[in-house]
Amino acid sequence: MELLLAFDPAVLAAFILAGLLLNITPGVDFLLVTSSGINGGGAVGRAAGWGINLGIVVHILLAAAGVSALLSAYPLAYDAIRYAGAAYLLWIAYKAWTDSGELAQGAAALTRRDAFRRGLITNLLNPKTALFIFAFLPQFTDPALGAVGAQILILGAIFTVNGLLFTLILGTLAGRLGPALRGQIRILNKLTAILFGGLAVRLATQ
Repeated sequence: MELLLAFDPAVLAAFILAGLLLNITPGVDFLLVTSSGINGGGAVGRAAGWGINLGIVVHILLAAAGVSALLSAYPLAYDAIRYAGAAYLLWIAYKAWTDSGELAQGAAALTRRDAFRRGLITNLLNPKTALFIFAFLPQFTDPALGAVGAQILILGAIFTVNGLLFTLILGTLAGRLGPALRGQIRILNKLTAILFGGLAVRLATQ
């Protein structure tokens, strides 16, 4: 608590604002929560949000321990995780593309467990998330305040809470809009497949 109070309020405000802007920027997490909510309802969308943010927590813990730096030092390890993540995104894209739309008739379209697992695995297998966390959080630390690792944990907790609140709200809204959109579920599934396939190619080639 003392360390949190030691942060410059202006720095904390800038950090929170930057985190919120990052959360509302459409990306893999945004698409995953939205598609989960539309297909399975608000509870399923929120489950995806919980999985996503648990994955982020793991990356924050690794960043605090300095492990994320190893991904930069060892390109082969980074590439292995990157290709695994791309393959998983392609699998999600394939499942969406081949879905006939019949599953959209009920919440069984996607269970909360499935959505949670997708959110978690997608983040864990994305080394860019690890490197982003490792590059983003330290910018707001100050060695003069004490252990940088502890500061990263505090900032990471703030970032995760804000991200969790956003994804829970997004999942709920997607679930509310779901009934109106499920009539077009086949089109939405094709669009989702194309978007996730594109994200997979981008992850594999960058």
